[in-house]
Amino acid sequence: MSALHAQGYPEARVRARAREGTAQVFPPATAYGHELFGSAPPGSGQGADVLDSTRLVPPAFMPLRLEKLIELAREPLYRDVGLTTALGGFSAALPLYVSAFGSTQVASRDLGQAAGRQAARLGIPMVIGENVGPVNGTGRLGEREGRTLLGRIAAYQDSLEGPGGGIVVQQSTEDADAEIWNLIYSDPSVQPLLDSGRLAFELKLGQGAKPGLGGMTLVDAESARRLQEQYAVEPLVGGDADEGAAGVLRSSCPGTFTQDILAHQVRLMRNNFPRARTWVKLPPSRDVREAAAVAWAAGADAVSVDGAEGGTGWAPLSFLGTVGLPLAECLRRVRPAPGQCLLVSGRMWEGTRAVKALASGATAVGLGRAALLAVDEDQDRGLERLVQALALELRLLISALGKYRPADLSAEDLWHPDSAREAPASVPEPALG
Repeated sequence: MSALHAQGYPEARVRARAREGTAQVFPPATAYGHELFGSAPPGSGQGADVLDSTRLVPPAFMPLRLEKLIELAREPLYRDVGLTTALGGFSAALPLYVSAFGSTQVASRDLGQAAGRQAARLGIPMVIGENVGPVNGTGRLGEREGRTLLGRIAAYQDSLEGPGGGIVVQQSTEDADAEIWNLIYSDPSVQPLLDSGRLAFELKLGQGAKPGLGGMTLVDAESARRLQEQYAVEPLVGGDADEGAAGVLRSSCPGTFTQDILAHQVRLMRNNFPRARTWVKLPPSRDVREAAAVAWAAGADAVSVDGAEGGTGWAPLSFLGTVGLPLAECLRRVRPAPGQCLLVSGRMWEGTRAVKALASGATAVGLGRAALLAVDEDQDRGLERLVQALALELRLLISALGKYRPADLSAEDLWHPDSAREAPASVPEPALG
């Protein structure tokens, strides 16, 4: 029995997919011939947020299906949907990436390395979150042990099998003080990633579960003494930090940004690390549209946005469910222009929510809690099975919409019960002949 849990998250369903893969896309095979299946009743869905309550609406007339038919010289099938995606300067096997795991206790165990190995085999990018170097060590002295920053990179890099994927190294204020990007960029072991164009650096402005705050973890008293020069540390009342338990709060600086500071930082990244891609991570802030526009204008290859539904290893209870914009509202406010890459995350684990986000303007979606639960269920293939199930759903759903690439999805594929229901004043008669 695992000690890793995700309260309020469909943990059991994610774990089932990690065990059984694509079989979980459909009802149990034992029900075939014995049960009739139809639309679920109102209120039985995955949640009450706007994205969940939005429906995908296929058309009757499908010109892109006709184009595909002509191309293939046969009727298209869902298997003809191509999922390969250009994503933040990388090529990915599908419109998916693994969201940032930082120095939290969960990811610092072997789960972070297991996720990296499987993500590499899948050909999807992976973000290594903030504070790993200052807290766990960089591993530059030949100690490429798994929990160090270079150890996590090595777990991913050593498992790459095809042209897709890439590693993204996130940076916090404390990471910048430790010159993490400089160390990684100049390390000989990382050169293969640079040579193949599969290294990116991500500037973090915030995150979904606790926008406005920096990263937070619990550490024991000995670790707190070691880290107190770099981080804010504060014993929690009632904790057992003096007895060696993890009872001390370790907090990162959230960083200070204005339009000019963000634009300058992005330009500096591009100038100092020209062979690495440039990513910017935004919290679900009220000015998320303006922040994304500044990042893109300064030359960011990708802007990633956590919805308030995004998960984390540790956060104040007062922030969960009450602080930050929901992902659906972030997607409504941020409208990327052609060629601009928008990456989003927040309760992603199955195909419908992912397709809705893609139809709302996202280039790809990120797996956070779902990825950790999957590798916790099976460290050898759990994430691979979860992604295989997701890929099958993506192909089924995109094909049902009469399209054959994620990039073809658009707002016309979506309907929400609160949207305008007015019918046209007159419906023209079809031209028959």
